[in-house]
Amino acid sequence: MSLANMKQLSPLEKGELPLTAAFPSVKYQHDSGPPRSRLGSSLIRVIKYSIPIIYLAYLLSRKFVFTVPRAPGVDVKYPPTSPLGAYYDDPASEFKDDVFPLRPQDTWDISTDFPYPRTLAYDVDEGTWLRLDVHPISGDLVFDMAGDIYCLPAYSYSEANLTNGIKTKAVPVVTGVPHDADPSFSPQGDRLAFRSDAGLGVDNVWVMPWVPGGCSEMDVRSSSSMTTGAIAQRDYDASLLAQGIKETEERRLRRLSQEGRLAAVRVTNETYNWVSDARWHPSGTKIIATKWYFSRRSLGAGEGWEYEVPTLHDPKQRRVEVNSGRRLVSKVLPFGWTKADYVEQQIGHEQFSWLGNDTLVYSGNVKDVEGTFEYSKDVHKGIYSIFARNLTSGEEEVLVDVFPGGANRPTLSRDGRTLAFVRRVRDKEALVLKDLRTGTLHHIWHGLTYDLSTIYAPMGTYPSFAFDPSDEAILIWAAGQIYHIPLALNAFGERVLDGTPQPVGFRAHIEVKLAETLKATTDIRELENGEQRLHAFAHLALDETGTHAVFQAAGITYVQALGSTSTVQRVPVAHAGAAYYSPSFVGGNNDLIIHGRWSDTYFSSFEIADLGTGNVYELTGLPMGRYFSPVISSGEGAVRTIAFVKTSGDLLTGNVVATAQPGLWIGEVTLPTEATSFNSILVTNVRKIGTTISADDDALKLNFISPDKLLVHQSDRVFAVDLSRGADEWGRYAEETLANGYSTDQLVFSNTSHGAAFVNFQQVYYAPEVTSSTDLWSKPGKAPAGLARLSLDGGHDLVLSGDGSVVGWFLGPFLHTFPVSRLSQCSQAIKADTQTFGVDCVTRLLDVTEVDVRYESEVTRLRREARAFSGVDTVAFVNATILTMEHGDVHRDVIDGGTVILRDGLIISVGKDGEVPVPAGAMTIKTDGGYIIPGFIDAHAHWDGTSVKYPATSWEMETFLAYGVTTMHNPSLHNSLGFVERARVESGLMIGPRIFHTGQIIYGASDYSLHLDIATTQEAKEALTRIKAEGGPASWSYKNYNLPARASRQRLLLQARKMNMACVPEGGMNFDWDQTYIVDGMTTVEHNIPVSILYDDLLTLYSLSGTGSTPTHIVDYGGPMGEQLLWASTDIPNDPKLRRFTRHDILEGLSESTSRPANSIALFNVSSSVAKMVHRGLSAHIGAHGEPPLGLMYHQEMAFAKAGGLNNYEVIHAATSAAATTFGLEESLGSVTVGKLADLVVFPGGFDLLDGDIRQTREIRFVVRGGRIWVAKTMTELWPVKGRQQILPPFNAE
Repeated sequence: MSLANMKQLSPLEKGELPLTAAFPSVKYQHDSGPPRSRLGSSLIRVIKYSIPIIYLAYLLSRKFVFTVPRAPGVDVKYPPTSPLGAYYDDPASEFKDDVFPLRPQDTWDISTDFPYPRTLAYDVDEGTWLRLDVHPISGDLVFDMAGDIYCLPAYSYSEANLTNGIKTKAVPVVTGVPHDADPSFSPQGDRLAFRSDAGLGVDNVWVMPWVPGGCSEMDVRSSSSMTTGAIAQRDYDASLLAQGIKETEERRLRRLSQEGRLAAVRVTNETYNWVSDARWHPSGTKIIATKWYFSRRSLGAGEGWEYEVPTLHDPKQRRVEVNSGRRLVSKVLPFGWTKADYVEQQIGHEQFSWLGNDTLVYSGNVKDVEGTFEYSKDVHKGIYSIFARNLTSGEEEVLVDVFPGGANRPTLSRDGRTLAFVRRVRDKEALVLKDLRTGTLHHIWHGLTYDLSTIYAPMGTYPSFAFDPSDEAILIWAAGQIYHIPLALNAFGERVLDGTPQPVGFRAHIEVKLAETLKATTDIRELENGEQRLHAFAHLALDETGTHAVFQAAGITYVQALGSTSTVQRVPVAHAGAAYYSPSFVGGNNDLIIHGRWSDTYFSSFEIADLGTGNVYELTGLPMGRYFSPVISSGEGAVRTIAFVKTSGDLLTGNVVATAQPGLWIGEVTLPTEATSFNSILVTNVRKIGTTISADDDALKLNFISPDKLLVHQSDRVFAVDLSRGADEWGRYAEETLANGYSTDQLVFSNTSHGAAFVNFQQVYYAPEVTSSTDLWSKPGKAPAGLARLSLDGGHDLVLSGDGSVVGWFLGPFLHTFPVSRLSQCSQAIKADTQTFGVDCVTRLLDVTEVDVRYESEVTRLRREARAFSGVDTVAFVNATILTMEHGDVHRDVIDGGTVILRDGLIISVGKDGEVPVPAGAMTIKTDGGYIIPGFIDAHAHWDGTSVKYPATSWEMETFLAYGVTTMHNPSLHNSLGFVERARVESGLMIGPRIFHTGQIIYGASDYSLHLDIATTQEAKEALTRIKAEGGPASWSYKNYNLPARASRQRLLLQARKMNMACVPEGGMNFDWDQTYIVDGMTTVEHNIPVSILYDDLLTLYSLSGTGSTPTHIVDYGGPMGEQLLWASTDIPNDPKLRRFTRHDILEGLSESTSRPANSIALFNVSSSVAKMVHRGLSAHIGAHGEPPLGLMYHQEMAFAKAGGLNNYEVIHAATSAAATTFGLEESLGSVTVGKLADLVVFPGGFDLLDGDIRQTREIRFVVRGGRIWVAKTMTELWPVKGRQQILPPFNAE
């Protein structure tokens, strides 16, 4: 091949190698002699890295010579998704897989469009979860480690090397930024298939030539090729990329050559689903692999897919099409499911391989038979079975049953007679051989690492392993090493153990390109002093013509004139200290507002406020209950109809009081006039009416369109109720469905224009001329005709004006309105834009009103109350043992007999008693030698109170605080409602820790309410803006949750750097994705790495990367969870403190018996791995996941953190200073330091916090949050308002 011809081989897509390359045919001969190179090997290596275009020409022109001991397989034709019988009806036959991704990804290369300015280099002689294969001829061994692929020559497991414990150098054969894994040799040994996220960052299968020289010739870092000049050139090229200088074609080819992927080509091209575990057909022309599908949960379910392998010598090789391949093995539907439910089946099959030409062997979870993946399964009872299916006949059989101990990672000998697999046997993991001719089982070795069949494991329930070329040994990973398991034939011809398994010693040099770790920096003190601005609002309503809006702001109702700079007007109320919610304009009168008033004792009341006169009228005559969405009809006279919704119990208010008759209620009211002298209005004829309303719908809204016709807007349906006709014989009122949302979160319908506005995939849309048969959603190609996207960055609290002419919504403090009549100006743009529906044109026509609402900050309120109630502005804790957590050194951080002085919410002095003067008149608290430490930071907290429609006082918040948690970070919370709740705490409506959260997760799975593609840089900006807008400076984090494309994750990281936001991702049990989170510089990894015991390759990478860890042992991946151990070992329901703060029905459900042995519980291995990494420099944190019982579970998480090898000081450091530093809050929180916020936990005297039982941390005397002090046992305020207690709703019956 000439150089001129080579110039025509430009790639067809960025990051993908040429697929039109004219590869020569490969010749195979039965020849035991080594292949001869046309050029000297040293010269070849020099050319390889200095002039890669010539090297590629050389590589593709070679004729490889291998010894092939047996004939290749035959390419047998068989039907796709082979039948399991004459009447087999394929469950997937109606599954089109045409929804996600919503839009194609923009061009992106993970290696070049994202900067990696750091390189971490280190040597290892052990590795974690090494998936391997053995060359069928030479016996060379390939394995993946830390995202690269390495090669060990066959002599590494020679008898001499094994006997003498010699460690052989493992050389890298595929490296670089892409995460590469799952290597698999072709049957002829001429090609290597592997999984890689190269290019777009979605896991796909690639294939590349494998040269006869094996490891030495495939080595991408050989000394003869990586000369001083080549290394300098490589480093220079890398520096250009790190600076954001786009890669030239010359540099690209040079980089690919250095990475070993210059001649690699795609086999699969998935852009949303992903592929793993490729195994070759005997013919060498195709592979079988596991293709993973999301359901609404972010747990992939596997199918068996066949893919044609490009013939490398075909000059007409076409680009691999997206979603090419064909399904051979479908998921199985549970009993009662229909084909329409197929996508929601969370359990599939995996680990496919070929037995002969037309039979597949694979494994699958057979315990989760209801279609839902369940955690904490019992591995001893078995979870996986192994199956064989003949694709020609459709016959399927169980090769190995699930009990006892399960059976997974099936691997066939080269002659097809022996099936090897792994299973749990008591406290051991066994390597088992089954002779497929006799059916005999042999448990040959019990030295394996525990398998991961207890979890969802796209990385494999056990690392792939292989037989050697002669079937005389198995090479398999276990306990950080690769082991050689010698085999022999017994008298029956069955393979059995033949000697002692021995480790194949290796040494490897790892080089990993690292991004800078993402970090946000926020000075919390600035958010708690002076007047603070509110950013998140709720319960929006517009007046009749869309000129005014009314809404709720942290329990206060405001009115705003739209399109003006006028200030908001606070609606007058009857009870200034109460929380108000759910306002609306009274029909036909913009001066009258009706809204709800909440009482934690008496629940809901309604008030009507007259904006013109300032008069307030309380509505009487309503039974006690929880009411929202009050609306009053328009009309000529003063007598009007009122409608509202009644709900039953909820999380915060309980299910004890006033829970009967939820649904739609109506009554009659007489509106006040100028002559009205009384301040109450009686609601008459109050009654529930029969409708199909969903009272608990989060998006439920009511509005009258005439005096006797009511519109009910729900998240996915709008219907009209005709009040004039009364009820039928069954008590139901006549309804007419007007609009249906296919996948909408909010939906409103205009009775005048017959159009509908809705929120879908977090953006606001408007569809004209809607009928009840119109599917309302925004999937390109499936959306209704004329659909227009109204929002640039999204929105919530979607409403229409009373006359249906104006659409309105909130995004942060920006109130957006859009007159529907303006859509005609963008009709051509909407028609032309089939992807984003005219958004560029439409958003230029939006009206945006900025809403400016302020509230008194906590510190300002503290000062005011200190003067008013105590007359003292300073508090001193004396005779304390202070653990400052200031230096990271226990010897420097302990102050015996110390004093801490607080003023204005800050720590103003810390030191030894007598050396720190106590100001005259200060309130002095003697601690009797008890410890004082910083307030706890729950780095991974969840709670559910934001789902409650009413501004009830939160027992959740009070409970967290009672257990010393003064700051919480929730990595999954509603964008706006989370910050609404935060504002209620900060403005003094209820007590609780300071709240931070990520907003709604940026989710990869197919939940329509949460899913985002992040297919463009613009989408990344929109997603983060949606979060940031609601919290302002208090919004400093986001959560990537299993986005399948690394390109999407990188786009978010780049945008987050511009917006001062940290990233706290969740890998959801995906071992490989977790590693890319670390490499790409995400702030933390939430939950544990699913492989519980880590070795030097990952211990070093994780520890030195700068990424933090929040392992949440409470909900650990693998076996029983930590919460179950607490429930089984503690009398939770009768704990006096918990019964004081928590719902009793929740407590009474927290008891169980955990009968499984300790070796079933992976969390202790996780704890050990985390402890090892902390000792190497990792920043670990305490996060209790919001598991019940709240508060107490945080302290149990601390105990689990200690179990792996941390001391008490290190655990407390993780709970305070480490979390503050990782989250960028260290200027304000995390240590007992002068100038920081006064967040403290004060313990009673009499126990040693540093050397005693770590569980004593739950025995708290006082908790201090921003200088305010409570007695922890009762949450009675000690200062500044002594004796004050928060009133909670009556959520307990006793």
